[in-house]
Amino acid sequence: MNDRGRTPPPELEDILGQYASVRRRTRAVADCIPEIRLEYAPGPGRFTPGDILRHIGAAERWMWAENVRLRPSRYPGHGPELAAGKAGVIGYLARMQDETAEIISGLTPSDLERRCKTVGGAEITVWKWIRLMFEHQIHHRGQLYEILGGLEVATPPLYGLQEPEVRARSLALE
Repeated sequence: MNDRGRTPPPELEDILGQYASVRRRTRAVADCIPEIRLEYAPGPGRFTPGDILRHIGAAERWMWAENVRLRPSRYPGHGPELAAGKAGVIGYLARMQDETAEIISGLTPSDLERRCKTVGGAEITVWKWIRLMFEHQIHHRGQLYEILGGLEVATPPLYGLQEPEVRARSLALE
């Protein structure tokens, strides 16, 4: 907390480092998607893995990155017209996230403390809006894990261990 009782924004390099880390973990899961399952929907009206990756990229670039520049959202949707095929979709995600990182890297400390207007009309501090972008990506990464688990596709552990390994290494409850 600072002397006015508010939490100060994180340093820009910390924000960019966290973004790179979140991106790396999402990419590891995306790499596990079988090409033949890229456009598989787990149910009517549900996002496919391809939709999820296109949505992450499009939302980060055309909503979050625009909002932090105090511009309105230009979100184009998540459909296959944006990118097709596994290489195309992963390439689209990477390009959109690279552009987003570049925009964020140009922010100054005072920019991080400004207020921006979200697509929903809420006003929020720029650095907090960026933090919500990370949460959004993590939410959708969880969807990818769930879809791939249902398809019995092996996925990477998030932080080095899978649940059975954590349990085996833990003390029993008394």
